[in-house]
Amino acid sequence: MHLIAILIGTLAAGVGSVWVAALLSWGVLARYTQHMLSLAAGALLATAFMRLLPEAFESGVQPHTLSVTLLAGLLFFFLLDKAELWHHGHEHHHDEHHHGHLAHAHGDHRHGGNWAVLLGDGVHCFGDGVLIASAFMAELHLGAMAALAVLVHEVPHHIGDLAVLHSGSGGNRRAALLKVSLAGALTALGGVAGYVLIGQLAHWLPYLLVLATSSFIYVALADLIPQLQKRLNARQTAAQVLWLAVGLALVALVGGLGPAHTH
Repeated sequence: MHLIAILIGTLAAGVGSVWVAALLSWGVLARYTQHMLSLAAGALLATAFMRLLPEAFESGVQPHTLSVTLLAGLLFFFLLDKAELWHHGHEHHHDEHHHGHLAHAHGDHRHGGNWAVLLGDGVHCFGDGVLIASAFMAELHLGAMAALAVLVHEVPHHIGDLAVLHSGSGGNRRAALLKVSLAGALTALGGVAGYVLIGQLAHWLPYLLVLATSSFIYVALADLIPQLQKRLNARQTAAQVLWLAVGLALVALVGGLGPAHTH
């Protein structure tokens, strides 16, 4: 049962996020990209602080140990981001930032480095799959929340990937979509690996939940929120706050529908 749920959740997050990104890049939803960023930030923060972190702290592991794990996770994702920025700085203009940023969707892209983008995307998706699996193993409903959060936070990331690969494949949207979808499918492979790993080493579960928390917090605060912090008129600001609140409420609502904890 857990494995089936993990496969469904990881495929929905990994491949579903690519198709949503394509709709936002090229389809009828293109005008709603900024709203998606606000929604994603709210959903990530709510999932981190209202679902994953409480679940980890209820495991019985020392709070100090989990807090240190959270801090280490934030520093790790910061250094990983730095490495990506350094790598992309050799291929793209300095101001474009790494491929998780929407700036990539509109900037001047080079034809080189397509496979590097796909490799990085695949590794990232594999890691997401492990984190989703850890949440499913703690509780099915928690796994569904984590899969939803991964889906929304991967959308801006995939918008950038699609733009790079679209440029590098001579404007072939179908080829770009297929390649990024295959990379996204590695989320399911990570989910299976996580299922096997956690099944054998159950005591890792609280630490993986905290690492998932640090990943979501970092993406929200370092990637998404800064893109929303530009000067806007009152109406645009209100729309941002509204969609941020929708993201928070969505997680709170779905979380409230879940089964009660039995610790």
